[in-house]
Amino acid sequence: MPVPDESLKLSPHNISISSRASIILSGIEDVISFDENEIILKSSMGVLSVDGEGLHIIKMSVETGDLSVEGRIDGLFYIDREKPKQGLFKSRRER
Repeated sequence: MPVPDESLKLSPHNISISSRASIILSGIEDVISFDENEIILKSSMGVLSVDGEGLHIIKMSVETGDLSVEGRIDGLFYIDREKPKQGLFKSRRER
């Protein structure tokens, strides 16, 4: 019987936002890039962008995959590099 590959196990990915002033994330594998307005992360569920102002990474644990950020949180979204971004509403011409 083949031995399961430990690297294929997904670590739990959770997000907790407190008053749009701080965020705690789990399941973070890498910080791709960051500045005061955007932090791009590789999570166990895909690439995640945290947008805001005055963003600062307070704590990161490579061992556990936990990350804490402070600053004004304006938005979070996952980046799917394989599919083009599409808005919530389609124009009438696309229907």
